[in-house]
Amino acid sequence: MNRFCALILMMMIGGAVNLKAQSNPLTGDAKRDYTSIKNILLKSADKMPEENYSFRTTPEVRTYGEMIAHIADVQTMFCGAVKGEMKRGMAAGKTSKADLTAALKASFDYCDPVYDSMTDAAGTQTVKVMGQSKTKLGVLFFNVTHDNEMYGQMVAYMRIKGIVPPSSEGRA
Repeated sequence: MNRFCALILMMMIGGAVNLKAQSNPLTGDAKRDYTSIKNILLKSADKMPEENYSFRTTPEVRTYGEMIAHIADVQTMFCGAVKGEMKRGMAAGKTSKADLTAALKASFDYCDPVYDSMTDAAGTQTVKVMGQSKTKLGVLFFNVTHDNEMYGQMVAYMRIKGIVPPSSEGRA
C-alpha cells in the first residue's frame, strides 16, 4: 500500500510540474536555454588554465578572462533590469581565474531566481535596458543569446590552446 501511495504522489507531482511548464511555455524555453548555456560557461571557465586567462587571439580583442568578466557583468545588468534593480556587476578589472570564476558563478546565482520565478504573463511587462523598452522575457532571451555569442568566441580561445570546448566533449 505504501508503494502504491508513493507512486500516486510521484505521478501527481510530475503532472503538476508538467502543467506548470505547459502553462508557461515561453519561460520554460528561456529557463532551459539559460540552464544549458550556464552549465557550458561554468565548465568553460573551469577548463581554461589560469595562465591562459590573459590570452587573447589577437591584440584587438578581449582576453579570455575579460570575456568571463564581460559575461558576468552584462548578465548581472540584464537580470537586475528584469528585477527592477540598477544592478552592476563587479567583475571588470579582475584578472585571476579564482576571482573571475567566482564572479561568473555569482552572476548565475543572481540570475537563477529571476529565471525560476518568471511566468509568461509577468514576462510581457516592459523594462528599460540600454535605453530601450523591452519585455522582461525579451531581456532574458537576449541574455541567453549574449551568453551564447560570448561562448562562441571563447571556443576559438579554447581550440587554439588545445582544449576541447564543453559543448564538443564526448564527440568523435
